[in-house]
Amino acid sequence: MSLIANPDDRASLLDHDQRFFDALVAADTARLDGLLDEEFILVAVNDGAAVTKAQLLGAIDGGLRFPAIESHHADAVVRRVGDAAIVVGRTSMNFSDADGTSFTSGSRYTHVFAADATGGWRLVSAQGTQITPSAQQ
Repeated sequence: MSLIANPDDRASLLDHDQRFFDALVAADTARLDGLLDEEFILVAVNDGAAVTKAQLLGAIDGGLRFPAIESHHADAVVRRVGDAAIVVGRTSMNFSDADGTSFTSGSRYTHVFAADATGGWRLVSAQGTQITPSAQQ
């Protein structure tokens, strides 16, 4: 049995992924609230901190900004297992905290989605790992 998502699921999940990145760039907490599951957890690429949905939305309200996120969806691996899906992708991003601290990184990420009652997807978990120069090949 192949876990590779069919073309329709792949397109839908990559669209959801892009809407997540676009909402981060726009600092649109209302849109993020609709995309993220209530139990959402983010493991941050810069420091490995585990961040809840409420904490992420609060940080954005407090000045956390993502001026640019470039996603490389052509490279993404998209799998579906029942009512769950996993996207492993790659981004180039930069962000800054309210105190002016900034961070730039190329990263690989794993996003876990759960199907919702309307047939759409909710992002349940996001894990980012910084790509070091030796691993960029």
